[in-house]
Parts: sequence; structure tokens; C-alpha cells
Amino acid sequence: MSENNSTENSGLQESFLSHLFELRDRVIKSALAIIVVFVCLVYWAPDIFHLFSQPLLDSLPAGGKMIVTDVTGSFFVPMKVTMLVAFLIALPVVIYQLWAFIAPGLYQHERKLVVPLVVSSYSLFVFGMAFAYFLVFPTVFNFMASYNAPLGAEMSTDIDKYLSFAMNTFLAFGITFEVPVVVVVLVRMGIVPLAKLREIRPYVIVGAFVISAVVTPPDVLSQLLLAIPMTLLYELGLFIARFYTPKPADDEANKEDQASSASV
Repeated sequence: MSENNSTENSGLQESFLSHLFELRDRVIKSALAIIVVFVCLVYWAPDIFHLFSQPLLDSLPAGGKMIVTDVTGSFFVPMKVTMLVAFLIALPVVIYQLWAFIAPGLYQHERKLVVPLVVSSYSLFVFGMAFAYFLVFPTVFNFMASYNAPLGAEMSTDIDKYLSFAMNTFLAFGITFEVPVVVVVLVRMGIVPLAKLREIRPYVIVGAFVISAVVTPPDVLSQLLLAIPMTLLYELGLFIARFYTPKPADDEANKEDQASSASV
């Protein structure tokens, strides 16, 4: 009896270590992908930062420039922006490595769902960042610059402050654009019924405005630019979720998958 227990414990330990080693290899491959892309882009780091800061530069008065208040800011800030771009470009590789690691532990019906969800999540996150860059940034910067003229103040933003603001805004809008994916997953997995999500629609709208008030600048315009898309994306998620509502046949397939995995 004790020999069987020791054999099972050693088997579990070997399985855990093999998964740990595989995870390490996946992380290393993901990091190498990001580093390779970064090395290929680092020569153009100043140009990438100039493109990154173009929405603010366009809003500055004639002759206006960004400033550097940190001794090393002019070097590290463009490097950080370039690393961000490298991460976005290499993100499909990172997602693939994550998928390859977790795929063996998923049921067949879950594997069919993961691929479209991963593709849509990546696409929506990039669309959210593009929405912030092309629409939100110019609108907010022009709106804020209009307050400086009556005050006689000169708008000169530190590049590190701009990077922090842009990163927070990109993250906020990137996550916001994931709302349809979250809704579809909740319905498809049977966590929350579609009827319940429709029922709580008023609370979601109020929550969207509360979240936008917290994560955006304190002007009403930028808050609306986040709250309104979040509400519309929630409605889009409800519409798409109609086609992913679990059916009795799906429940039977889930039970069969669980039974087959248990027998193995």
C-alpha cells in the first residue's frame, strides 16, 4: 500500500515538474520573441516615440514642444514606448505559447471556443488602443489646450508624464473593448444567463459611467468617449451571445467530455 502511495506521489511530482519546465520554456520563448522584435525596432525608437506623441504635438500651440525633466528621460522613455510596440507585435506569439501550454488540459468543445476568443480579444484590444490614439487623444488634448489660452499658460508636457497618461488610457480603452468577449464567455460557459445580462443592462450603463469617471481625465468629454463605447460594446456582446447560448446538445457533449476525461 505504501509503495503504491509513493509511486503515485512520485508520478505527481514528475508531472508537476514537467509542467513547470514546459511553462518555463514557453515563457522564455515569449520573452525571446519580444526581445527580437524590440532589437529590430530599437534603431527607430526616436521615430516611434515621435509618432506616439503626435496627437499631443498637434495640439500644442505654434512652436510648442514637449519637455524632459528627468536626466535619463530622453533615453528611457522612447525605449519604453518601443518595448510597448514590440510587445504588441509579438503578442500573437505570446498568446500562442499560452495556448499551447493550456490546450492539453481543455475539453474538445473548449478548444473550439478558445481560438476565436483569442483572435477576437487581440483584435479588440488593438482596436481599443487605436480608438484612443486616433479619436480620444486629439479630442482630449485640444479640449484641454483650449483652457490654457485664457489663463495665459503655456502647455508643455513632460515626456514621462505623457507616457504614463497614454499607457493608462491605452489600457483603459483596450480592456473596455474586451466587453463583448467577456459577455460571450459568461453566456457560453453558462456562468450567467443571457436573460440576466439583459436584465442588468441599466446597472451596466451606470457602471460604465462610474468606471469612465475613475480612469479618464476629469473632463466630461473624455468620460463620454469611454462610457458610450463601453455601453455600445455591451449591447454588441449581448447580440453576439445569442448565437453562443448553450443548447441541450452542448450540455450532453460537455458531460461526455467530462466522462471521457475522468475515465482516462
